[in-house]
Amino acid sequence: MGLFSNQKTEARYSLLDPVAGGLAAATPRSRAAARPTTPTMAAALTATLGLAATCWVFSVREMQGMDMGVATRLGSFAFFVVVWISMMAAMMLPGAAPAVLRHAQAIGRISAVPLFVGSYLVVWALVGVVVFAVYRPHGTTAAGAVAVAAGVYELTPIKQRSRRRCHELRSGFGFGVYCVGSSIGLMLTMVAFGVMSVTWMTVIAVIGLAQKLVPPKLAIDVPLALAIVWLGALILVVPSAVPGLTPPM
Repeated sequence: MGLFSNQKTEARYSLLDPVAGGLAAATPRSRAAARPTTPTMAAALTATLGLAATCWVFSVREMQGMDMGVATRLGSFAFFVVVWISMMAAMMLPGAAPAVLRHAQAIGRISAVPLFVGSYLVVWALVGVVVFAVYRPHGTTAAGAVAVAAGVYELTPIKQRSRRRCHELRSGFGFGVYCVGSSIGLMLTMVAFGVMSVTWMTVIAVIGLAQKLVPPKLAIDVPLALAIVWLGALILVVPSAVPGLTPPM
């Protein structure tokens, strides 16, 4: 009886002991099941970059013939919002891909990716609504002033903090808020120079992508900020030196 009782006791403890019993064996399996597989992560990355590529094609097609530099008109509200969201997806999703993958890995489900991306783009859509409300065709003086302000903004604590937080995992909406804080100066420069310009869209997209993938470094960030300030000053003094700001005569 004593031996039988000891065996039952050992069996009971083995089930409760995370080292010796069955729960220890089940826990790694359950954790492994919760982790996204490599094909799942590849699918998330492919979907994110595929959406960005599709939005590039759509944006370029819709923007054809609309670039008038500082004199560009936005069209109807519905048209602009659709094109703006497409532009933001094209420009921002490649840089947001690491955050999308981290989110999918943390949640453990590929179904979390559309919600993350959708809420991220909602933030940029709200920015587009504000742009539409305040934007007016303007002159080169306003474009130069915006560029100078954007260059100064690159070195502010708000910009630096937002950029650092962009590298942290959070909800799509929260990630979008910090992404806007990091990129708003560059984005307003694009709006001021030519909101329907594929050239400026490409330039700002490349800079934004680099800033999301590369940690902040003074050796890179300071020269970039000074270059933007210099460009703005050049526009203020000699606007004709920067092509594409004014519509052809």
